[in-house]
Amino acid sequence: MARLKRTEPERQPQVRWLMRRDMDEVLEIENGSFQFPWSEAEFLTALKQRNVIGCVYESPQDLVHGFMIYELHKHHLRVLNLAVAPEVRRTGVGAAMVRRLVEKLSQQRHRRFLETELRESNLTGQLFLSRSGWRAVKVLKKHYDETNEDAILFRYTLPVDEMPATVDGSNRISQYDDP
Repeated sequence: MARLKRTEPERQPQVRWLMRRDMDEVLEIENGSFQFPWSEAEFLTALKQRNVIGCVYESPQDLVHGFMIYELHKHHLRVLNLAVAPEVRRTGVGAAMVRRLVEKLSQQRHRRFLETELRESNLTGQLFLSRSGWRAVKVLKKHYDETNEDAILFRYTLPVDEMPATVDGSNRISQYDDP
């Protein structure tokens, strides 16, 4: 009787919690992505906050290809930092991470939108967010200390038909609800 060879199922990329062992790869992506990158100390300070979450996009080969840091607030999630390794940009890594946030948003009845700000000079990031359904809602004048550069506040609002039902079964948002 011939034995069947067991094969492991092909691993899929995943968005998972950021762990301390990921910091070298995260810092490498950060330094390759921004003119004014966060330091390791800045990452650790942010991640020590109770309402801050860090995630990474991990390939089937256990390589970190992207990361995001976001804050949980009563009515929204605020993206503090998101970057994709230069060699895998435009391959769906960033979109997968944003989808994860949208899924998280749609699972939580009280959180209704995502928010982040980008440097005015970050046209690539602005185009990415615009294609992903985000809208520029406000210019924040002289937002960045090191350059006095303006920031653009982007917001993604969950479509009403994707919002979880409230206790009364509706998914309406009152004009008096705090967005």
